Amino acid sequence: MAEPFRIRPASAEDAAALAGLERRCFSDPWSAEAFRATLDTPGGGGFVAEAGAGPAGYVLTLNAGRVAEILNVAVAPEYRLRWLARRLVAEAVASLEGEGVREMFLEVRESNAGALRLYEGAGFGRIGRRRKYYRQPAEDALVLRRPPAPAEAAS
Repeated sequence: MAEPFRIRPASAEDAAALAGLERRCFSDPWSAEAFRATLDTPGGGGFVAEAGAGPAGYVLTLNAGRVAEILNVAVAPEYRLRWLARRLVAEAVASLEGEGVREMFLEVRESNAGALRLYEGAGFGRIGRRRKYYRQPAEDALVLRRPPAPAEAAS
C-alpha cells in the first residue's frame, strides 16, 4: 500500500493550517502567529506531512548552531498509529544533524507515554524535569536530550 504522506519543509505560509491542526491535538495550542514567528526566526524550521487537503502532522524545530530543540510534534487524530510522528522526528533529526547540530533537546508531558516511547526510540534520554511547565492541565515536563553520536562526542 502506498504511503499517503508527503513530507516537506515547513514555512511561515503554513502557520494558519498548522495552528488549526494544533487546536485539534493540544489543550493549550499555539496560535498561528506563534507558528509564523517561529518559522520566520533564524534557525526556526521543521517539516509538514501532507495528506489530502491539509496537514496530517508536523514537527517544529529551532536550530541554535551546534544545539537545537524540537519544539513541537503533532499528528492529526485520524493519522495516528501510522508511524508518522516517527517519520517526522527522524526527518527533523537528520536535517538538524546535516546542518551541524550535535545535540538536541525537547520537553514532553510527563504523562505522555506514547511520546516518551517515540523520543526514546529516536535516541533521546531523560535529563531533567520542569515543574508545572505545561498549562491546561498543569503538569510537569520531562526534559530529554539526544547526545552527539560517539564519534562526534570525541571530536
